[in-house]
Amino acid sequence: MLYWVIKAVLTPILRGLFRVKVEGRGHIPPHGPVILAANHNSFLDSIFLPLVLRRRVTFVAKAEYFDSWKSRWFFKGVGQIPIRREGGSASERALASAREVLREGGVFGIYPEGTRSRSGKLHKGHTGVARLSLRSGAPIVPVGLVGTRDCQPPDRTMPKFFTPITIRFGEPLDFSRYAGREDDRLVLRQITDEVMFELRELSGQEYEDTYATKKAEDLPSESVIVTTLPTEPVPEAAAVA
Repeated sequence: MLYWVIKAVLTPILRGLFRVKVEGRGHIPPHGPVILAANHNSFLDSIFLPLVLRRRVTFVAKAEYFDSWKSRWFFKGVGQIPIRREGGSASERALASAREVLREGGVFGIYPEGTRSRSGKLHKGHTGVARLSLRSGAPIVPVGLVGTRDCQPPDRTMPKFFTPITIRFGEPLDFSRYAGREDDRLVLRQITDEVMFELRELSGQEYEDTYATKKAEDLPSESVIVTTLPTEPVPEAAAVA
């Protein structure tokens, strides 16, 4: 109930403070499990995405957000699941939480890049999104978020009001043809690359074939290999793990 209360209160406020445009909302199935795979440039991505959909969206968030009562109620209210990074495999625990949401026919949001892009470019995706789709049988809907970085970059505390923001939903991607191959690294990389290809098309971002890092100073310099994704997704035989 708290989710819908917060959504009802925040939606008109945010639509008044920001210029939000939504494209392709009809690509979201009205029922059944679905994975929303989005590019990630700003903290606000997890706020705007749920507010433009009629279905509830669940994300996995750092457990630190839930340590204080001042923020715990909000993150729980907007559908975030806490996950701690220490002790065991955080990625496996996150996938287990996601599968439970999808098993109940819900909508799960995930950022294949793993963290916010410090460079503003679209980075190489982690294969968790592919593994989640194969294990759950849920389709993946790619989501391109445009303008959220201009509104609130990773190192900025307060957002810039009245910033134009566009949220583009692509057509659902069905990978049922790979059912039973969730442990095949080539298949996981092929699926992930196809998702990232769609995200590049939807977001208009330049693609960088390196994983996103958490700090700007961690970004490689001369050793960075900057590429443009092929005009078509990489064939399965040519995919690299």
